Amino acid sequence: MAVKTANVNSRMKLDIKQQAESILERLGIPRSVAIDMYYRQIIAHNGIPFPLTLPTTVLAQDEMTVAQFNQMMENGLKQAKEDDSFDVDEVFNELE
Repeated sequence: MAVKTANVNSRMKLDIKQQAESILERLGIPRSVAIDMYYRQIIAHNGIPFPLTLPTTVLAQDEMTVAQFNQMMENGLKQAKEDDSFDVDEVFNELE
């Protein structure tokens, strides 16, 4: 008897997809298997299988490793080049 399967479609930022798939490739795990594993963990935990929390503080440069700092700077540069930002006046208006 054939096992029934279903498709899962999702949209995400290209760089997130590429970074994750690069890691999966190094691990030898196909994307479909990783998604299946994630869904199985949701079932096993009866919810998201990791804590959904925000850091209470932002790390200062001297608290980061060189790799962490370089990654943060790379991400910021990429966002700037892609114009993935917010207008400064809108941000300050929202904060008030």
